[in-house]
Amino acid sequence: MDIPVIIVIIPVGLFFILSGLIVNLIQAILYITVRPFSKNMQRKLNKVIAELLWLEVVWLFDWWAGEKVELHTDTETFHLMGKERALLISNHRSDIDWLIGWVLAQRTGCLGCTTAIMKDVLKYLPVIGWSMWFSEYIFVKRTWAKDEHTLKSGFENLKDFPVPFWLALFVEGTRFTHSKLLDAQQYALSKGLPVPKHVLLPRTKGLTLAVKHMRSFTPAVYNITLSIAKDEPAPSMLTILQGKPAVVKVHLKRHLMHELPETDEAIAQWCKDIFVAKDTFLEKYYSGGSFGSEQIQDIGRPKQSLIVMIAWSCLLSLASIEFLLWTKLLSTWKGVMISGIFLIIIIVIMQILILFSQSEPNIDFVPIKMLPNDPMREILLKR
Repeated sequence: MDIPVIIVIIPVGLFFILSGLIVNLIQAILYITVRPFSKNMQRKLNKVIAELLWLEVVWLFDWWAGEKVELHTDTETFHLMGKERALLISNHRSDIDWLIGWVLAQRTGCLGCTTAIMKDVLKYLPVIGWSMWFSEYIFVKRTWAKDEHTLKSGFENLKDFPVPFWLALFVEGTRFTHSKLLDAQQYALSKGLPVPKHVLLPRTKGLTLAVKHMRSFTPAVYNITLSIAKDEPAPSMLTILQGKPAVVKVHLKRHLMHELPETDEAIAQWCKDIFVAKDTFLEKYYSGGSFGSEQIQDIGRPKQSLIVMIAWSCLLSLASIEFLLWTKLLSTWKGVMISGIFLIIIIVIMQILILFSQSEPNIDFVPIKMLPNDPMREILLKR
């Protein structure tokens, strides 16, 4: 990590961790005192409280790094976004796909009531993971015998959600890298399936279960295709902290849930067909074509996240100054050492959050290791 990033991490990390702990505390109090009497009231209040934290991350995306999201969809779908319950399925292209979802949710007014299926370990992450747990994210261990019950319970729990929500599901099960693509191509070739070039093969059990349990109370499925603009490096939390802008392109097609197939096998095949179409769509784009025929919707850059960040900065700065004056912490060497240790802890926590957001170091430059005497891989590498 270079010096400029460390300089950014100290103030941003300090505000994020302190404000996050305040948010987590309020979420915990609401969960203990309000939820037993009114789950709907707790959910509505949690929506507001969670946004006070998550908008800080949106601020980094929008105002610090100057990232841009181009949303390609039809006008009717755009006006329905945030006003209806929806299941989102997407390819998993970069380290910040979850953040792109947050940006779109913030633009449509449902940031605090987004949820997703995440790795179980993420709920233990300080601040961000805890806020997701209180916001009813579904955490899985990637073992179907254990996860099936967790998923069923999580889907059913959304049935009485009092406001429109988005549930995001990355059906590839992992983020796109060249080595994972090679494995997917090898498997597809061995099974006589269409060989992908820009997506991984979908894992359909979770989607099948979601459609079966959510069909009665979720009207729409948003089929999302993500891509980084041509000739631009993939964004990450590290590049965002470095203030490096990028353009992320999002194509969104709305499907009516009741029009999806009924049987498990048919739902699974529908998902596979969707990803074959995604791969064809991306191949056309990377070969010089357009990113679909739908118009680019103006999602703007609202000042909400900027206002929240300024408010947190002023509040925490004043509180910190008052605390330092009251304790005279910096007037002794012991106090200076304690303050230094605290800042080191902040840096370590932020580094952990950055590492957990990464897939592989710079996927565009990872050398692919070919297994010896593997003719199938040799064929794929020549494609």
